[in-house]
Formats: sequence, C-alpha cells, structure tokens
Amino acid sequence: MSFHYRYRKQIIIIAIAVLMVATLITTTIYFYTPKKEQKISSLKIEKATTQTKQESTSEKEEIKYMVDIKGEVVAPGTYELKNTSRVIDVIKIAGGLTENADTTVINLSKRIEDEMVIIIYSKWQVENWEETQEQEKYLQEQCTSPRDGQTKNDACIEDAEESTDSSPNIININTATKEELMTLTGIGEAKADAIISYREKMPFTKIEDIKNVSGIGDSVYEEIKNHITAVSYTHLTLPTIA
Repeated sequence: MSFHYRYRKQIIIIAIAVLMVATLITTTIYFYTPKKEQKISSLKIEKATTQTKQESTSEKEEIKYMVDIKGEVVAPGTYELKNTSRVIDVIKIAGGLTENADTTVINLSKRIEDEMVIIIYSKWQVENWEETQEQEKYLQEQCTSPRDGQTKNDACIEDAEESTDSSPNIININTATKEELMTLTGIGEAKADAIISYREKMPFTKIEDIKNVSGIGDSVYEEIKNHITAVSYTHLTLPTIA
C-alpha cells in the first residue's frame, strides 16, 4: 500500500513537472517569437529603404559622356553613354563591326572619356600600319595654329573654307556634296557615292588617296587631279588609338 502511494506520488510530480515545462515553452513561443519576427521584418524594411536611397543617389550621380566613333562600324556617329561604359559598348551601340574591321590595335576594354573619338581601322589600314600612322600625322599637321579665342577645330574649318573659297573651281573631296563631285570629269553617280562612302570611314589625306576608291584609276585621277583638294577638318577629332 505504501509502495503504491509513493509510486503514484512520483507520477503526479513528474506530470506536474512536464506540464510546467510545456507551459514555459508555450509561453516563451507566444511572447518572444512575434517580437523576433517583428525585429527581422524591421531590419528588412530598413535594408530596403537604405537600398532605395542608394539607388536614388546613384541615379542622381549618373554621368553621361558624348563619344564619337568612326571607321569600320555599321553606324558611325556620335553617341551618349554612361561614364562607366567601355569602347566595346560604343561599338555595340554603333551597330557592331563591319566585315572589314580589325580591332587588333584597339583596346576594347578601355573606359570611355567625354568627347572621346574612337577609330575602328580597316584590315588594310592595320596591315599597312606605318602608312596609316603617317596619314594621321599628316592630318594633324594640316591645321594652322589657332588665333586668340579660336579653337584648333575652328582654325581647321576656317582653313578648309578659305582654301575652297579662294579656288572656286577646286572641289574638296572631303566635303563636297554628291552633286559637286559629279561635276568632275569621269565621276558619275556611282563613283560619287563611292567617294562619299570612303571618306566617311577615313578622310582623304591627299588627293592621290582618291585612287583607293573603287572605280577610280589612274586615267580618271589624271583628269581630275588639278580640280580637287583633300583639305580636311574632320580630322580635328582624330585621336590617338583608344
């Protein structure tokens, strides 16, 4: 009898202990879990707010550069890009490379700069690199020293205009319209289009360069050489290699 009483008492004590532990656990879960979740939620909101502010600040600080790309790309021209862009990005925006392009002398990973000019050279120009460099040097030397308040660009334009104005019968093959080119002996519509297409990729540096245009050989050149000039002011933006 005494044994059963003690055994039953122990069971009751254990049951009470288990009940107390269960109550404690339940109370803890009830009171503390929501607060923890609330804290996590608060941290998430704070993080999202901070990220939004950073994005907003980044948008305000975004700087864009104007870049001019010439040569062997599908759509040469001037484009506006983020200041974090690289040369390869400019090429993509310009429609990509032509089949005649050679980028072995170009640093495609270079960061762009404002008012930067990028020239994508042709395979022929790269194969004849020394001659290409000489042509660019020749172009750079064509401009006279600018006067006070005048940029080098203005000086080159003025030189080109003065040269053309002083010789009314002389056609500037770097600036002439299609109709003006067609006034030259032996130059029809097709050859005029070919001349314009050529100079858009690389300005003529000397009148002899016109013989590089498809369809214009020695005989045509001899007919027009005394009536043309290759003064160019498009080279003002010709840079060192990007």
